[in-house]
Amino acid sequence: MDSLINHPGILIGFALLVAFMLLLDLGIFNKKSHIISNKEAAIWSVFWIGLSMIFSIFIYIVTVDQVGLEKFSQFQSAYWIEKALSVDNLFVFILVFGFFNVPREYHHKVLFWGILGALVMRAIFIFAGVGIIGMTYLPEMTIMERSVKINVVLTVFGIFLVYAGYKSWFAGKEQEGEKDYTKSPGARLIYKYFKVTPDYHGDKFFVIKDGVKMATPLLVVLAVIEFTDLIFAVDSIPAIFAIAPDDPFILYTSNIFAILGLRSLYFLLANFIHMFSKLKYGLAIILVFIGLKMVSAPLYHFSSTNSLAVVGGILLVSIAASVIWPEEKEVGK
Repeated sequence: MDSLINHPGILIGFALLVAFMLLLDLGIFNKKSHIISNKEAAIWSVFWIGLSMIFSIFIYIVTVDQVGLEKFSQFQSAYWIEKALSVDNLFVFILVFGFFNVPREYHHKVLFWGILGALVMRAIFIFAGVGIIGMTYLPEMTIMERSVKINVVLTVFGIFLVYAGYKSWFAGKEQEGEKDYTKSPGARLIYKYFKVTPDYHGDKFFVIKDGVKMATPLLVVLAVIEFTDLIFAVDSIPAIFAIAPDDPFILYTSNIFAILGLRSLYFLLANFIHMFSKLKYGLAIILVFIGLKMVSAPLYHFSSTNSLAVVGGILLVSIAASVIWPEEKEVGK
């Protein structure tokens, strides 16, 4: 079956839905900067996850006569992989906001504009990646008495993810906490091209002082968040290519829905961080699993439905372990 991206009506409908929800979010519900309560964050988290699940059912209905369950499973797998890996990235966001002493009521605005940048970067990475993957298949060969076609890019991605999973397992959060984020490439870029005020000026990114346009520290924080997300995408994008390497629609829509729910998830995570203390081990296992799946794909097809079951199981076990054996000292304290 062709990708749903070849159906203009569905693609336009998805774009309009995302644009409408973003305008509704910033223009109405969060027009004024304020501290996001646990209740508000929970409501928005349930809303975004629910909307994502409804969209996956829509995909199943549209494709049910051909490969509906497969496409549904691909969307679900890519969505939950991206969502799970995003949690690890949110730990860094918490540290960045703490490092720059950003008032809590301004966190939402920084995350909103940061996510807009992520939407653009994800589109570039995913659509370019699908195109490159399509051009990097080696000539058909025989391995273990089976005719196979190996893709160079997917194999490299797979090896990289196995390494990333191994590295993630042994990575310590203490190293992140000791970072000087003013030396981040994103921060350096702002300091290079703008004069930066020493203090925050509400939720403004720019102010005029003595006739000179100056950036505020909030713009520096935004630049650091954007660069952090760019680095994060190096892990997350290759991971979802294992799910549907030839279907940019499934990859992009699942990725976007996962990203759109990050802000509300951030505010819940900041208050209940102890519930995710063992998640990094689950994510490490998921990265290794996906990497091995990509490397072995020419010889063995592991269905998206089975992948979804494995990923979901690992996430549930890691969260349960976090609750049963919580860390004595929470991150960031």
